[in-house]
Amino acid sequence: MTKYVYFFGDGKADGKAELNDILGGKGANLAEMSNMGIPVPPGFTITTEVCSFYFAHNKTYPEDLRSQVEEGIAKIEQVIGAKFGDEKAPLLLSVRSGARVSMPGMMETILNLGLNESACNGLAEKTQNKWFALDTCRRFVQMYGEIAMGIDGEVFERILEAKKIEKGVRFDTQLTTEDLEDVAQRFKKRVKESSGKEFPSDPWDELWGAISAVFESWDNPKATVYREMNQIPHSWGTAVDVQAMVFGNMGEDSGAGVAFSRDPSTGEKGLWGEFLLNAQGEDIVSGIRTPRPISSLEELSPQCSRQLTEVSQKLERHFKEMQDIEFTIQKGKLWILQTRVGKRTPQAAIKMAMDMVRERLISGKEIFDRIKPEDLEQVLHPVLDPNAEKEIIAKGLPASPGVASGKVIFDPQELVQLADNGGDFILVREETSADDIQGIDAASGVLTMRGGITSHAAVVARGMGKCAVVGCGDIHIDRKEEEFRAGKRIFRKGDLITIDGSSGEVMAGRLPVISQRLGDEFKELMIWTDMVKRLKVKANVDNPKDAALAREFGAEGIGLCRTEHMFFQADRIDFFRQVILLDDVEERKEVFAKLISIQRDDFLGIFREMEGFPVTIRLLDPPLHEFLPLPHAADELEALAKRMSLPLGKLKDKVQSLTEFNPMIGHRGCRLGITFPEIYEMQVRAIIEASGELIKQGHNVFPQIMLPFISYVGEIEFLRKLVIDTSEQVKREKGVELLDYKLGVMIELPRAALAADEIAPLVDFFSFGTNDLTQTTLGISRDDAATFLPLYLENHIFEHDPFVTLEETGVGELIRVAVERGRKANPGLEIGICGEHGGDPESISFFHQMGLDYVSCSPYRVPVACFAASQAAVREEA
Repeated sequence: MTKYVYFFGDGKADGKAELNDILGGKGANLAEMSNMGIPVPPGFTITTEVCSFYFAHNKTYPEDLRSQVEEGIAKIEQVIGAKFGDEKAPLLLSVRSGARVSMPGMMETILNLGLNESACNGLAEKTQNKWFALDTCRRFVQMYGEIAMGIDGEVFERILEAKKIEKGVRFDTQLTTEDLEDVAQRFKKRVKESSGKEFPSDPWDELWGAISAVFESWDNPKATVYREMNQIPHSWGTAVDVQAMVFGNMGEDSGAGVAFSRDPSTGEKGLWGEFLLNAQGEDIVSGIRTPRPISSLEELSPQCSRQLTEVSQKLERHFKEMQDIEFTIQKGKLWILQTRVGKRTPQAAIKMAMDMVRERLISGKEIFDRIKPEDLEQVLHPVLDPNAEKEIIAKGLPASPGVASGKVIFDPQELVQLADNGGDFILVREETSADDIQGIDAASGVLTMRGGITSHAAVVARGMGKCAVVGCGDIHIDRKEEEFRAGKRIFRKGDLITIDGSSGEVMAGRLPVISQRLGDEFKELMIWTDMVKRLKVKANVDNPKDAALAREFGAEGIGLCRTEHMFFQADRIDFFRQVILLDDVEERKEVFAKLISIQRDDFLGIFREMEGFPVTIRLLDPPLHEFLPLPHAADELEALAKRMSLPLGKLKDKVQSLTEFNPMIGHRGCRLGITFPEIYEMQVRAIIEASGELIKQGHNVFPQIMLPFISYVGEIEFLRKLVIDTSEQVKREKGVELLDYKLGVMIELPRAALAADEIAPLVDFFSFGTNDLTQTTLGISRDDAATFLPLYLENHIFEHDPFVTLEETGVGELIRVAVERGRKANPGLEIGICGEHGGDPESISFFHQMGLDYVSCSPYRVPVACFAASQAAVREEA
């Protein structure tokens, strides 16, 4: 007989990973805690295999499951001393989902299961607390009606809210026993009206209805979206955990809370979290009441506070990870309901990992599994400019660090639609639910009126690296009017606000931000990455300012300097336009002299910032028409003709002559250098003059000249001679003897990759321009792909956006062939990547496997690339 039900602590799988796959993360951890002697209410787990069976067999169960569940209930009864379905001393259960990985709030939980009218009376008599019994019954009807019977949860909330208004109270806890009894009856009446079915009175019917509802929740829209966002396979399914209830709503000596073994926002060691007195767990997560900080538990229950601290430390040492612990205190006794690896901000992830290595909780190499490359990018996000004048309109709880500005939007679905067209938005809600996940994902930040730092909004925002402020009681939302009031100010949909997830401040308008200073942990981590990685990481920069930033982030040189960006600046572009438009040779020479001076000054600044590191400069790449107005831009053409003192007709003829049907594969790159050699001569002269000047001053300069869009050996031979002749002429003129430079090519066309063995002997390095190599290999224009690419991704025609993560079968194979053939023909050939894929962690892993020498990416992604390169090296050794 296949084992489908595991009592907590019973049975052993072959290893932790297998146990996690079968029991889900929650079930596996409950089993381990039971074996460790942690105070866990007894229960059992129905395996993930049953979920797969359920969906594969028309939503039916394996034949042996019922008897195994009944056996599990009998064991719980034996431990607790209560009987499921008994009218005098009823055993009540929680039924929870538990996937292999944490999916907070995405699937369903039903608490207090096993109640009917008789059992409710029995519970009241047994506990001598009628209010507690009726509150428990009301909660059960509400949860079961919504989750297992499909009733809109707003229906129940409106009934409950109406009762509170009727009685003139603010909180559920202020309702009387008569009020609660009336609410429960109204709930059941509405269930019958909405579903056409009576609310079940048989506890066994309730149990199987709840189990089915939890399995069904694996396939609900919000869980499906979450899996897609986090690349969780649908085939994994969820386990179901059935557990004896313990009650935090039995009075002021009871409560429920969530605790973390370290602060998930900062990474500081020590118990962190919050709790509510006289409450159940869903009160914390839903954010309907603002809880107390965990530090105040010491005053209310010193014994429980000490025990909770000890348990959190024990669990952290056991699992070697920061723990997110749900607990209940029932009449002064602590119970642990679950533990899992806690979500944390990127800043906290780095600090925790570094601290755990110092504490010898994990090894140095394990740090590369604990931190995600994206975490490093998040910590580089800007913070509020301390010199900015700010109007603080409200203050809430700082739930997820960062600063976000945007337009106020109250409807998460509307926000998703608006965000598709670009722009920044702040999702403003009373409290968020799991259904809001797409809105949170699309938002720049989240602001809620209610809820604590462990509410759904806070947990999900932290997991996504989104800025969030929660529990902001200073604002009052009117969803009907789509506005919120903060003091005397009213903010309507579309108004701009700024939120600071580190301070909890909410401010009017859009405020300026500045880059963060890197903390000691970050700097130390970067030193560790340098010790581990094999791939060098360079930066794609075009000016001295970005070069300095790249060095600050650890770049080991410049892998791509796009020289055309130096001409596109408003105060320079007309000089380059003169080169294109002037016919007089002498006039053109004068303009070239100005351009040489401009580029030389730029190169001087870049070389100084990159002292001692190589700088790869790509000669002009885009077609000439990109420097001129569009043929139909009449006003711009007229203004340019006037500035150039040219007849408008002549200018139009020139623009028309340069216009191409498909400029992406037209008159650009090396083709431009061959047809207009004076442009490349000007650029080479500027490079060599700048290098020579700095060498004379005692600087270490390593220029690398790169020829773009090469396909044929003849193109290299032509331009190689141009580069050598020009550089030698400059050396003679300037008296520079020690200057050395490298000459290389961009491999961005399939033919160049296949002809690598012919090209390699003529150059010192290859640099793959993976943006164009992807376009020309797949036959897809990156600029036009948006019209169909989302559909390709949705239907899994593409598993990844090929312009984000390298397409390995075609583009990757061309890289492999080029590396193999190029190095065979030139063993000393240096090979790198300068396309956008150079900053993508998954692509970096591939480049490491290919044996490349370096990757190059934007400055802000340099730390990400360094860390991803280290991960690739560590995993190769494993």
